[in-house]
Amino acid sequence: MIIALYIALAIVGVGAVLWALDRRHRSDVEPEPATEPEQCCGMHITCERDSLLANVSDSIEYFDDEELDRFRGRPATDYTAAEEDEFRDVLLTLQPDDIAAWGRSIQLRGIELPAAVREELLLIVAEARAARDNK
Repeated sequence: MIIALYIALAIVGVGAVLWALDRRHRSDVEPEPATEPEQCCGMHITCERDSLLANVSDSIEYFDDEELDRFRGRPATDYTAAEEDEFRDVLLTLQPDDIAAWGRSIQLRGIELPAAVREELLLIVAEARAARDNK
């Protein structure tokens, strides 16, 4: 009976030592961050990368389009065809991943897009979302 008690205590003691060593080893190893730049984290109702809402991100980012700042405060209905083409040229030369960010940047800068260009922007972003969701 006493021998069985010593064996049980020895097993519990060895188990406690092994558990302590395992905990110490696990705390030394830092887990790698599980982030994928191409996908959203899933923690938001809308993906910040795809969102056109200015309140999702408050940082203004320029896409080599500083010349568009001269349209700040101008109504969307007051653009000439040539000015509308300026917006369209910028939109069509952007990388696909930059299009939603450009739309947010335009909003944050107080620039109203011409109606036709805004529709094109919304269509491009919607098509990109649909393509990514169907993968």
